Amino acid sequence: METSRNTCIIVMQVQRGETSVVLGVIVDKVSEVVEIGEDDIEPAPSFGTKVDTHFILGMAKTKDVVKILLDMDKVVSEEEMTSLARTEG
Repeated sequence: METSRNTCIIVMQVQRGETSVVLGVIVDKVSEVVEIGEDDIEPAPSFGTKVDTHFILGMAKTKDVVKILLDMDKVVSEEEMTSLARTEG
């Protein structure tokens, strides 16, 4: 994997049922970090039947820009969670 000066690790907690795993995800770049309150999150609009919104937690408006929020509990697959849980400890 090629890294650059902008490469970052995002630390997150993923929950699936009773299993909770803290993991780091390597990303090419982070352009902004914002704090979004639960009250500021609105449901994702319907994009039609051809767009899978399963991974979208909701939408939030910050500084007059709409952000799409991913539901990381759904982005990480069941198989990945099982694999991560086995390697803990």
